[in-house]
Amino acid sequence: MAHAVETMAYSGEVPWHGLGTKVIDDLTPEQMMEKAGIDWTVKKRPLTYSSSKHKVFEVPGKQALIRETDGKLLDVVGTDWNPVQNAEAMGFFHDFVMEGDMKMDTAGSLREGQMVWALAKVDNDFTLFDGDKVESYLLFSNPHQYGKSIDIRFTPIRVVCNNTLTMSLSGNATNGVKVGHRKEFDASLVKQTLGLAEQRMDEYKNIANALGEKQYSEDKVKEYFGHILGTSKVTEDKLSRTARRAFEILETQPGAEYRKGSWWNALNAVTYITDHELGRNSDNRVSSAWFGGNRTRKLKAVEKAVEYAHSA
Repeated sequence: MAHAVETMAYSGEVPWHGLGTKVIDDLTPEQMMEKAGIDWTVKKRPLTYSSSKHKVFEVPGKQALIRETDGKLLDVVGTDWNPVQNAEAMGFFHDFVMEGDMKMDTAGSLREGQMVWALAKVDNDFTLFDGDKVESYLLFSNPHQYGKSIDIRFTPIRVVCNNTLTMSLSGNATNGVKVGHRKEFDASLVKQTLGLAEQRMDEYKNIANALGEKQYSEDKVKEYFGHILGTSKVTEDKLSRTARRAFEILETQPGAEYRKGSWWNALNAVTYITDHELGRNSDNRVSSAWFGGNRTRKLKAVEKAVEYAHSA
């Protein structure tokens, strides 16, 4: 099986998934692109086939998306599909980094080049409950794959356990922007739509504080884990193995001491399980945490935790 992570570089501490090559922590976006091994371009080429008489025909309306460094076929796309080069994606961070508002943290390629991403630390952290620090990051994902949109969004990371969190909540105060490939990528328009990181982080801080003030009961927190992590007809408590594991670590997970018995702990039991224990290996966890099923699960986990906390 191919590894989810193809190439990757990181600055600072080893990432929660333990992957990548360490680099110095003051790289420009362009330097990070080179160190992360994503300094390549893509190009659309005619998609052809040959007949039994060895005549070559071009497939109408379809083109091959090729990585130019090695000729790898990344996907088949439409003729109106507009690729965004990795240099364009990394250039999005340039002004922010040069002005000192962000610092490049991580970048790399997933799924043999079909997904390229860059993560920059935003100068806007906050601390909860006398020591529970949450840092803010901007994640830019650039898919070289038909049907996938460019996705730029803010994502918090809880320092004590390296859990990647989510700020989306029932459509309120969107924390990111998605751009399809049917039109040309306009970085200035995206920056305008994205808004200020401070506003998004303030909103998430309010949610976290509210969850930390509400206590769960054993019955309700088990019900919550069942909603998020699954149920079982064969176990006495009707929880799946993963849901039971979340209950086991509820008050022993890293950072549990900050708000024992709270819905903040319940939420972070879910994020800890998904980031550090689910999946075959760290290689697949990073892909799922940012772009796959685990990200969707964490979106649901925040919404449900708020619902339960409000009724507590």
